[in-house]
Amino acid sequence: MPVDHGKNIIEVKNVSFAYGGKAVLENISLDIHQGDYIGIVGPNGSGKTTLFKIILGLLHPQAGLVKLFGQDQDNFKDWRKIGYVPQKAAKFDANFPATVYEVVGMGISAKMGLFNKAATEEKRAVAEALKQVDMWKYKDRLIGDLSGGQEQRVFIARALVNRPEVIFLDEPTAGVDQAAQDEFYALLRELNQKLGITLALVSHDIGRLTKEVMHIACVDRRLTCHMSPAEYLKASQSDDIMGQKVRIITHHHH
Repeated sequence: MPVDHGKNIIEVKNVSFAYGGKAVLENISLDIHQGDYIGIVGPNGSGKTTLFKIILGLLHPQAGLVKLFGQDQDNFKDWRKIGYVPQKAAKFDANFPATVYEVVGMGISAKMGLFNKAATEEKRAVAEALKQVDMWKYKDRLIGDLSGGQEQRVFIARALVNRPEVIFLDEPTAGVDQAAQDEFYALLRELNQKLGITLALVSHDIGRLTKEVMHIACVDRRLTCHMSPAEYLKASQSDDIMGQKVRIITHHHH
């Protein structure tokens, strides 16, 4: 499905945030379009995860504002539209006695009463999410008995269970072997291109991101660039793209 560049579903406007008086984000402005697939890059401690947490309402900006689907974040209620796979979700306790089906169901059970016998729609949603990530056949397996790549698919399913319009993923392939990464990125392409789900992905694997995403946003306390992968690669050959030399923020559409 094509990107709708005329529809911003996430708007970050002049956002700043500090931990204990130390600035982590300064005057960040960033729009994410419907159907987009954007990679967020930057050095360790540059504020990428903090930016995600602010967008998700887990942290409150100390300056600036966030709009979600056209609404001020403080007034936004329909959080089912937004999915989140946190940093290294595979740190999930391998000894936790839960099946794959139950872990995915945790995404809706608190609000929807998944394990109520009458909740057939919610059960259907879990089954659909597991089938979308090709993990339905593992539904009765304990989460701790899966490989790292399989675990990540389960956490994607947990994010999908509410049928979101956008999913944020923070370092989703950390600790996952190359073969599993290839399968994982193929899954993300399918979610984006076939289902039209908007994706925002934090990763240190810049080389892989430039082959997968539509746009690259560089965050190093400030937003230092926002451009296509081709533009990013060209700029990175001649400039310190994470440093002070790159200050032009572009957003061309191809």
